[in-house]
Amino acid sequence: MIKTLIIDDEPLAHKVIMHHLATHTDINVVKHCYNATEALAWLASDYADLFFLDINMPALNGMDMLKVLANRPQVIIVSAYQEFALESYELDVTDYLLKPVSAERLSIALDKVRSRVESTLTPPELQDIIIKVDREQRRVALRDITYLEAYGNYVKVWCDNDMLLANSTLKQMVAQLPDTEFSQIHKSFLVCNNAVIGKDHESVLLNNKTRLKVGKSFKRVLGSFL
Repeated sequence: MIKTLIIDDEPLAHKVIMHHLATHTDINVVKHCYNATEALAWLASDYADLFFLDINMPALNGMDMLKVLANRPQVIIVSAYQEFALESYELDVTDYLLKPVSAERLSIALDKVRSRVESTLTPPELQDIIIKVDREQRRVALRDITYLEAYGNYVKVWCDNDMLLANSTLKQMVAQLPDTEFSQIHKSFLVCNNAVIGKDHESVLLNNKTRLKVGKSFKRVLGSFL
């Protein structure tokens, strides 16, 4: 799933993008922002893999917003003006779309996004991770992990029915684990995709017989299981 943020001061632009995204089940829009300041405030405590970003917005325009970000995700500019195209590519945006955006043109842009994601996937030689348990470093094979559970400033790493308490946050573990093998289904749960053996509209069943609730904002991920 590609965690996505739409930043545009025009509500209609949000509706158009959402309409076109209906057939792209790997794009998970987690936040709608109507100016750059609102987006920066949200990004102070969260993250996105992709921005749909307008340029001409009040107070702070989209280009200036990109320049102040230390870690920029992939960006698809969506603008009524083409004169910023050259400057935007100097900031390594993935694509530049002119309004009104067509479904076909947006699909082409998303293919570019996916291509970049694939080129940065975790290499296959990564077979395990190192976690801190108490005061020692512990090596855990990815194939052994069934799911991870947020537990305050710690994470319960479940390997079948055995548990290790890692000195980490779930957000840090999400960044560390390959998203081709693990999916976040709730603010408190990250599951191994291959461990999912059943699902309904609000939960998943894992191969160790654990059933986990799927959060409302993560329901789209259900389509990628089984």
